[in-house]
Amino acid sequence: MRKGCAFGTHRVIEPKGVLPQPATKIDNNMEIYDNEILIDVQTLNIDSASFTQIKEEAKGDIDKIKEIMQDIVATRGKHQNPVTGSGGMLIGTIEKIGQDLEGKTDLKVGDKIATLVSLSLTPLRIDAIKEIRKDIDQVDIEGKAILFESGIYAVMPKDLPENLALSVLDVAGAPAQTAKLVKPSDTVLVIGGAGKSGMLCLYEAKKRAGITGKVICLTHSESSIQRPKNAGLADEYVVADATDAVGVMNKISEVTNGEMADVVINCVNVPNTEMSSILAAKDDGLIYFFSMATNFTKAALGAEGVGRDTTMIVGNGYTKGHGEIALQVMRESQTLRKIYEELYA
Repeated sequence: MRKGCAFGTHRVIEPKGVLPQPATKIDNNMEIYDNEILIDVQTLNIDSASFTQIKEEAKGDIDKIKEIMQDIVATRGKHQNPVTGSGGMLIGTIEKIGQDLEGKTDLKVGDKIATLVSLSLTPLRIDAIKEIRKDIDQVDIEGKAILFESGIYAVMPKDLPENLALSVLDVAGAPAQTAKLVKPSDTVLVIGGAGKSGMLCLYEAKKRAGITGKVICLTHSESSIQRPKNAGLADEYVVADATDAVGVMNKISEVTNGEMADVVINCVNVPNTEMSSILAAKDDGLIYFFSMATNFTKAALGAEGVGRDTTMIVGNGYTKGHGEIALQVMRESQTLRKIYEELYA
C-alpha cells in the first residue's frame, strides 16, 4: 500500500522534515499514492506578484516566460517562483482518485475543479505550454498535478464562464477575509483597489461597512481608478504611489479628516508598500496584507520603527467558504460581473 502523509510530506525531496510549501524541491512523479488525486491540468492561474516578476524578468517575451516557468517546475517539482515564493492555482479534470479516498470525497473521475491550494506546494508536471494570456496571468498547458488528501478545491460552477471563475477563485481569500474583518461604520482603505482582488474587496467592504462607513480605493494612476469609480465601488478615490508611504499617509489623512483607516487591505503586486499600509491605518487599526509581494520583516520592524500598535494579518488565502463568497459576488453584482468577464473571461 502506497499511502502518504495527508499534508504531502512524503513528496518532499529537500529539505527533509518540512511541508511541501516551504520545500525547495518536491517529487512530481505523477504515479499517485493511495490518498492523492491526479488532475489533468488545463489552465494555471499564476499569482499576480509572481507573474509580474516573471514578465519583468522576461521583458515581456512570451518564449522567455515559457522558459522561466518550465525551469521553475523542472527545478522545484512545483510552480513556486523563487523570487516571490508564491504560486497560484489551477483548473483541471479529475483523472484518478486514490483508493483510500474513494467514498471519502464528493469528487469523481471527470469532474472539473479549481484547486484552492497554492501551486507553490502542488506537485506539477508541464508537458507543454499552449497559450499565455499575460494580461490576466493565465497559462494554458498540457500537464498533470497532484492534490493531496488535505487539499481544498471547488467544483467549477455551471453558471459562470471557466476563466472568470478561475480568476475569481484565485483571489477568493481576499473578499472572504474582508467580509470577516470589516464591521459596520468602519473606514476601510483598499490599496490596489483597481486590481482583481482589490475590486472584490471594495465590494465586500462597502457591503459590510454599510452606509455609516467609508470605503477608500487607492490606485496608482488616473486611468486605473476609472474602473472602480465607474462601478461605484468606493466612497473616496485616491491616486497615489503605494511605495511612497508618507505621500499615501497624507492623502488618506486628507480624505478622512486626519482620522485614518480602521482597516487597511493591501492587494498590490509590487514590493515596498508595507509602510504605506501601516501609516494609513489608525494606531490601533488592522492591516490585512493579502499581497504576496509583502515582506513581513519590513512590515513588523517598520511598524515598530514608527511606533504604531497596529494589528497585522498575514494574507491567508483560505477562510471557510471563501470560494463560494467570491463567486457569489459575481452573482450579486451584474456590474462587477461584466467588468470581470471583459477582463478575465
